[in-house]
Amino acid sequence: MLIGVVSDTHDQLERTRQAIDLLIGLEAELLVHCGDITSRAIVEICAELPLYFVFGNHDSDNVPELVQAADDYSACSLAWGGMIQAAGREIGVAHGHLRSDLRPIIESQPDYLLTGHFHEHADWMQGDIRRVCPGALHRADPFTLATIDLTRDEVRFHQLN
Repeated sequence: MLIGVVSDTHDQLERTRQAIDLLIGLEAELLVHCGDITSRAIVEICAELPLYFVFGNHDSDNVPELVQAADDYSACSLAWGGMIQAAGREIGVAHGHLRSDLRPIIESQPDYLLTGHFHEHADWMQGDIRRVCPGALHRADPFTLATIDLTRDEVRFHQLN
């Protein structure tokens, strides 16, 4: 199972559209957004794939709008952090800016922990947890997103022009 991971879109509609088109072309089966969405228009674009998302520090003022967008577009809001299960894997998701959001996820020992906030792509091990940050689609050089093949345990980063 291939999943797409994006973060820090900051209402960059065209760049987000490019990312989703790329993921659809790669046949991603679901999408995880690691926060800093900032508008319902981003939720609408991302919901072309089954979508799970968390709030980031730039979403604070838009939480009710994003929750409503999740309902409107059949997406799943994990609020400030949460867990999903896909292909038999436990996947924790948080924006990454607050330890209080990360701590309970880390304590549950997921297979993967997906975070954003840093605007740089990264893939590393924290104990037995594989941590992946897809990079960002705003204020980044280069703009990146990630795919994870959960069957092969393979992470790839993709650069947008």
